[in-house]
Amino acid sequence: MLIIVGFVIVALSVFGGFALSGGHLGPLYQPMEVLIIVGAAVGAFIAGNNGKAISATLRAASRLKRTGGYDRELSMDLMALQYRLLTKMRREGAIGIEKDIENPQDSPLFSEHPRILRDPMIMGFATDYLRLMVSGSMDPLELDELMTHEIETFEHEARIPADALAKVGDALPAFGIVAAVLGVVKALASASAGVSEIGVMVAQALVGTFLGILLAYGFVNPMASRIERQVQEAVKILQCVRVTLLASLNGYAPQLAVEFGRKTIGTADRPSFEELETHVRAGRGGAAAA
Repeated sequence: MLIIVGFVIVALSVFGGFALSGGHLGPLYQPMEVLIIVGAAVGAFIAGNNGKAISATLRAASRLKRTGGYDRELSMDLMALQYRLLTKMRREGAIGIEKDIENPQDSPLFSEHPRILRDPMIMGFATDYLRLMVSGSMDPLELDELMTHEIETFEHEARIPADALAKVGDALPAFGIVAAVLGVVKALASASAGVSEIGVMVAQALVGTFLGILLAYGFVNPMASRIERQVQEAVKILQCVRVTLLASLNGYAPQLAVEFGRKTIGTADRPSFEELETHVRAGRGGAAAA
């Protein structure tokens, strides 16, 4: 929703300010200029990316409306779930959580945290490494290296849409200049027309430069920046899982292991120690009652 609000503010500020200053919006409507600029940008985007990158960008664009994907509540849910899993593992042995991680949909532990259960990224990462911990054959250093490598791979792939859109945004002002030059060439080729008519044609041509810059810095580059922020939030969540599991594997109690993970969360979404402990106790009490 925030990205839509931002786009509306950009459009109202630019076009509203132009109209309030005495300008007429009619001359800004140049569909052929839009065709040249947008068509060239789309073509360059397709030419500069493979099918995987194009598909990833389209999927990322569909998620832009989400504003609270990895917020404070989800972070507390994740750490509460990890605390309960690690506590069960410590009490019953590693084999105690085998059924939970093999069939999360049927697990009472996971069902207490539906937002985590619905997130394939968190579920895949957490359950994969819990399986390795259950196997008992992984050295903590080896597991750390493996998790770090997977997070780096995820981050690299997740940044592809942002990088692709940023490159298109950088090219849009140039495509706007291309459209403007073509418009000027058209105007100069009509030398037999009157001065007023040529002036209108030159003004229409300059709209191309305006549209290229507006689309680049008002719409496309903010979309790339938004995707970049979403990637950073996702990486922080994976780092929380990684640090918590490693702390447990190194012998720390579940409460301390979760505290290690809490420190990896960004300050804007990081719960305080008291908030997290209250949340964990509430979940533990609800599970006991169930």
